[in-house]
Amino acid sequence: MVVNFIKAILIGLTASIPLGPLGIMCIQRTLSKGRWAGFAIGLGASTIDTCYAAIALFSISFISDFLDRNTDWVMLIGGIIIICIGVQIALKNPITDIRKPNDKHSGGPSFLQDVLRGMLMTLSNPGAIVLMLGLFAFFRLDMGDGYSTCAVLAVLAGIMLGGLSWWFSLSSGISMFRKKFQLRQMLVINRVSGTVIALLGLASMVEGLAQLVF
Repeated sequence: MVVNFIKAILIGLTASIPLGPLGIMCIQRTLSKGRWAGFAIGLGASTIDTCYAAIALFSISFISDFLDRNTDWVMLIGGIIIICIGVQIALKNPITDIRKPNDKHSGGPSFLQDVLRGMLMTLSNPGAIVLMLGLFAFFRLDMGDGYSTCAVLAVLAGIMLGGLSWWFSLSSGISMFRKKFQLRQMLVINRVSGTVIALLGLASMVEGLAQLVF
């Protein structure tokens, strides 16, 4: 169980490190509103990643079949969600964010909204489950002949811990440089990061639409 727990931490960490739309959003929110806003994005992402891991543990064949049958729709809908989030970020004024309660308050509606953003971004990525399945195989996660409650909980806790470790490290590291950014620079960061996220969503939407049409 201890070995699986350590492997699960590495799986959670590895699944979180690639700087895709979530990483860009985490950096943008950290620069705009502080460490906890960026961490909230990661908390939402890690929560969904852990749910995906639980599904993957018990329903590997079902999930694979579902994705094979519905990848086009998932990519299309997920792309639209990512585009909406990207446009929202691009149009956001960092001055209004800074005037709101910042990282001195780790709770409240704003924190929960950022958690939900992270969850939506992760839900819109069908490749997350496939990635989990691949990481299970790469790290040779062995659940034995049965799936005891303790063994499953240990794996899921490890994945959650690994993911949160990365997101906390990223948001804390970016937060150290936050005060060096001026409002004009933060506005540019919002525009660029929002545009990049929207373009990634557009690529996903176009690919899903192409698969449906052709």
